Amino acid sequence: MNATSSADIAFMLLLFFLLTTSMDTDQGLARRLPPPPDPNRQADSELKVRERNVLKISINMHNQILCGGDYIDISQLRQRAKDFILNERNDEHLPEKVTEDVPYFGDMTFTKFHVISLQNDRGTLYQAYVDVQNELAAAYTELRDDVSLRQWGKRFADLNEDQQAAVQIVLKQNISEAEPKSYGDRR
Repeated sequence: MNATSSADIAFMLLLFFLLTTSMDTDQGLARRLPPPPDPNRQADSELKVRERNVLKISINMHNQILCGGDYIDISQLRQRAKDFILNERNDEHLPEKVTEDVPYFGDMTFTKFHVISLQNDRGTLYQAYVDVQNELAAAYTELRDDVSLRQWGKRFADLNEDQQAAVQIVLKQNISEAEPKSYGDRR
């Protein structure tokens, strides 16, 4: 029996399945890593962040969210983050505001030094972690859209690169994630 065409048929079948099969791609959180530290800049241990500029969010092993000292529901997190980032009433317990000349905006007052610090328990469900991340990202998206609509009448995603960069100066996404710890039952 002549088997010379069997190799050709096997190769064609292999090629067919490779081309027609879809590959599963992992989905994850889109995050840009910070740039490497500047050797001329002071060490992180020397940097001091004022306590009023930090919103501490913790997720315990029961997937409960502790935000700024209060237990809240996931549905409240987005608004709490927006209130913290904006500090519209210039509350002394919320991030300090600075006034800077921003392209396209001129002199603008905003909370330049705000940081949202996120830490979760080792027993936290991954879905709870993702839900918190999504709410924080949605808070920044909504705030950027509001600023963009007021300034240009367009959503943030529809702006050109220079306009987006200007909005990102005013609403820089400052989310700090600490290594997970074992909090235990914190109620």
